[in-house]
Amino acid sequence: MKIITFTVPCYNSADYMEHCIETLLPGGEDVEIIIVDDGSSDNTVEIADDYAARYPNIIKAIHQENGGHGQAVNTGIKNASGIYFKVVDSDDWLDVPGMLKVIDVLKKLYKGGKTLDMMICNYVYEHSKDNTSHVVNYKNVLPENHIFGWDDIGRFRISQYILMHSVIYRRSLLCECGLELPKHTFYVDNLFVYEPLPYVQTLYYMDIDLYRYFIGREDQSVNEKVMIKRIDQQLYVNKRMIDFYCKFGKIPNKRLDKYMKSYLSIMMTISSVLLLISGDEENFQKKTDLWAYLRNINKKLYLNMRYRLFGIVSNPHGRVGKKLIEYGYRLTNKRYKFN
Repeated sequence: MKIITFTVPCYNSADYMEHCIETLLPGGEDVEIIIVDDGSSDNTVEIADDYAARYPNIIKAIHQENGGHGQAVNTGIKNASGIYFKVVDSDDWLDVPGMLKVIDVLKKLYKGGKTLDMMICNYVYEHSKDNTSHVVNYKNVLPENHIFGWDDIGRFRISQYILMHSVIYRRSLLCECGLELPKHTFYVDNLFVYEPLPYVQTLYYMDIDLYRYFIGREDQSVNEKVMIKRIDQQLYVNKRMIDFYCKFGKIPNKRLDKYMKSYLSIMMTISSVLLLISGDEENFQKKTDLWAYLRNINKKLYLNMRYRLFGIVSNPHGRVGKKLIEYGYRLTNKRYKFN
């Protein structure tokens, strides 16, 4: 029985995937590593097959036509056999001592017959441009080292939202909730950490800097210029999150409901700010359309979002308003260096 499956989506990842995989291998027989080659044209294929041949009891190599990051994650979920499931992108890596501690806790919980839906750990931004790093932790928000529920969570700061980097799910929960990420779409990691939430009842937080998130390549999906170029995909994800929240029905816990609305407001802010700072008139209209989309589906939620953002992002006043929004964005980015 594998305690955890690590899925590593790879697309032309030959230059860095080995480092990622090498940090997962110390998990030994407790781990399953699924390398999903998403239609690569470099020697990702050969590297994946070589690892699978050398570690047949640990590593699987799966090759598929290009379907994007979301489809690679879907493939990982469908082929996983571990009790728990985590995505590790091929240009990122895990802290080995931290990973071994996490596996040990997951094993003890499983052997003790305790059900855990979500494990949360810290993640670290590793900035390539200036060789700096900063940790995102949840010490002020989540109880440490024991199982808890949504009633026990505190208030998340703007820099603390749960991301794909910080979560480990019970694999069967992902199947139970019917998660299916869209093909050929960037930014689906937001759906991965949003749509399963109403199904999560038991959580566990370890104050360990587990996930190392490499950031700074010019072609990276979170690069500002790349995000503006792919803004339609960001908007698609944003609208799917709106649809999910509005059509799910009653969220089973008030604090979870508050968190989900807060996360959605952050997504609305990101989309709106990117559309505004692009300087493109067509994008300005897309921002208006995004807010109209929310208003048409759920007017109460629309008013709630505008109240949260003081109406500034949803309806900036002239050139001065746009400049203030851009200034605020640049200042926040300078502090947190999120792209």
